[in-house]
Amino acid sequence: MKVIKVKGMSCDHCVKAVTKALEEIDGVDNVKVDLERGEATFDETAPVKMSVVEEKIKKAGYEVGD
Repeated sequence: MKVIKVKGMSCDHCVKAVTKALEEIDGVDNVKVDLERGEATFDETAPVKMSVVEEKIKKAGYEVGD
C-alpha cells in the first residue's frame, strides 16, 4: 500500500475528486482518501510513478504534502 499526503481538502467533494483522479491511473487500485488525516492510500497492481500520482492530484486542484 502506498500513502501520499494531500493538502487542500476540506469536504466530501474533495475526497471524491481526489479518489476519482487516482482511480483514473492505470495500475492504481483500492483508493481510499482520508479527509481528517489529509492523505490518500492506494494499492499498485502495476508499477506507478509517484510523479504521475502527484500530477493527477495537482490537476484535480489539490497540493501534495510532505
